[in-house]
Amino acid sequence: MRRIRPEPQDREAEAIGQSCGGGAGAYDPAMGFVNILKLCVGAESIGDLATWQEENAARWPAGQAVHVTRMWPKREAEVLAGGSLYWVIKGVILCRQRITALERVETGDGISRCAIVMDREIIRTESAPRRPFQGWRYIGPEDVPRDLTLSRDGDDSLPPELERALAEIGLR
Repeated sequence: MRRIRPEPQDREAEAIGQSCGGGAGAYDPAMGFVNILKLCVGAESIGDLATWQEENAARWPAGQAVHVTRMWPKREAEVLAGGSLYWVIKGVILCRQRITALERVETGDGISRCAIVMDREIIRTESAPRRPFQGWRYIGPEDVPRDLTLSRDGDDSLPPELERALAEIGLR
């Protein structure tokens, strides 16, 4: 994949929080931030996600954690104002990673895509069941599960099915 840097005027527009056309899509700092919710397809656990990111880190400068997606977030400024990518593993939100940048990349087929660049740190969250969906979704700060406390962060992960069952009855 080849990175494509935005033109300088695009960066300037990002800095002042305006979308390409301004208007309704313009970022208002009073709106705060928004997160992204994404299925972690093929992963059985948080450990699988961490292993996959570690194995693919060499593909990116500085060994970054990156997820490439076809669609570019229209609410880019809100995502970059403090948003995280919340991972759904086996039907349950289990963790998140802070989003640090969105970069345009070109794949071998010549199609531009969005590389979501994240902190390497994976932060465990309380379990929250989610139904399957295509692509990714926005999720507001008021709708995300809380981060686990440091005392629980080192605990062994429960199997995703048990995490989901406990979350459904309000025990996790």
